[in-house]
Amino acid sequence: MFEILIKHIRDKVDLNQTDLILLKTFFTGKRLKRKAFLLREGEICNHLAFVSSGILKSFVSDEKGQDRINLFAFEGWWISDFNSFINREKALLNISAIENAELLLISFDDYEALTLQIPLMDRYFRILYQNSLVTKDRRLMISNKSTAMEKYRSLVHHNPDMVKRIPHTLIASYLGLSPETVSRIRKKLLFHE
Repeated sequence: MFEILIKHIRDKVDLNQTDLILLKTFFTGKRLKRKAFLLREGEICNHLAFVSSGILKSFVSDEKGQDRINLFAFEGWWISDFNSFINREKALLNISAIENAELLLISFDDYEALTLQIPLMDRYFRILYQNSLVTKDRRLMISNKSTAMEKYRSLVHHNPDMVKRIPHTLIASYLGLSPETVSRIRKKLLFHE
């Protein structure tokens, strides 16, 4: 389970072997079955989760009971309700597995200790947060100024695995579109290829 995490970290910072051995002591493994919840709205998010295998989604449910997807997390991605995790407040997000998943979890206290004991991990997480902010800004701009077709094309361009592994109804929710609109777009793109 740790190989993917270590590769992910080493792509951003250069930890030595001693740090890598220490790093493993801060994490616990967890298996999550398809459709099982890692976090429910109203709970405190006690862990950051690194996805070693599978796919998770974070979402809110609207007044009609419809899920509104906030994020998909594939292998090599992190997922949490970060506000709840950092501020120790009730979660606004739900997190559940789309596929069976293997996760590495780090608690709030261990996260704090890890960044103090291995200072390069503080830099690693800062790089992740910067990248996350850029991605969220891009997604917001695309959402606000793009047509449905442009939203879908951007998703396919930036995340080709997403359209292969995630049901189009969930992709529609993520893009803020109806499933019917996504179906029409997919048919149109297939017809023009």
